[in-house]
Amino acid sequence: MGTLDLTEGGLETSLIFQQGVDLPLFAAFPLVQDEVGRGLLRTYWQPYVELVENTGVSFVVDTATWRANPDWATQLGYDAHRLAGANQAAVALTREIAAEMGGAKVNGVVGPRGDGFIAGEIMTPEQAETYHFPQVKVLAEAGVDQVSAITFTYPQEAVGLVRAARSVAIPAVVSFTVETDGRLPDGRSLRDAVEEVDRATDRAAVGFMINCAHPSHFAAALEDGPWLERITGVRANASTMSHSELDQAEELDVGDPQDLAARCMRLLDRLPALTVLGGCCGTDHRHIAAIHEACCAS
Repeated sequence: MGTLDLTEGGLETSLIFQQGVDLPLFAAFPLVQDEVGRGLLRTYWQPYVELVENTGVSFVVDTATWRANPDWATQLGYDAHRLAGANQAAVALTREIAAEMGGAKVNGVVGPRGDGFIAGEIMTPEQAETYHFPQVKVLAEAGVDQVSAITFTYPQEAVGLVRAARSVAIPAVVSFTVETDGRLPDGRSLRDAVEEVDRATDRAAVGFMINCAHPSHFAAALEDGPWLERITGVRANASTMSHSELDQAEELDVGDPQDLAARCMRLLDRLPALTVLGGCCGTDHRHIAAIHEACCAS
């Protein structure tokens, strides 16, 4: 295992439930376009900046662009030009925060065209490449170090994202959402999804991640095989709730930060290429600090 990088918890859930921010459609990217919104994002990031200052841990800083693609942005009144500007502004803010962390890696977040919990309408790889290319290109030109497909629910969309990234020569990571049975929302096994993307892209992705599930949900899915060496990161929920339960919950379930950290530590032995750990829905700086203590400080 190489150097372990940490990343944040759940941006949108923290903004909504902890800072009281209204995020229509769960979209954080509009915040980057005015001083008040940027201040809210800086407030969110401050505990992570302090964690890096106090520990020297290596960090990956995400852009607030998970919903910054045409289908979601159109519902918020954004045309293509304004959307490109929002992506650029998000990168600029993230680069400032990364500099405060001593030069942390800047990760350009690309969310799914549809819902991050439901596969819904399935695009072909060619359709997905065409769809995601504009955002990937803007993020790359604005100066991210890599792009990551976050909460993707089926492999064809991931193939398109990786191809779009390859066409502008920016490294790409694919992070799949999994359900309580360890399978993707489209029913595919995690192993099959990883192997399908690798076959279709000549292993162009720099790695794969698992996100938005409690470690107990996907532990049994980590069946032995060379594909495990392609799993480079985990961004887990501390809650054991299913996605449908999380959607219906009126209060945030933050789970147990110490238990999540202990489970992440055990993953280091199971996943030989694991180099990134962070959180997803319901997690925050407390969970990341616990993961640091368990996995980096010992």
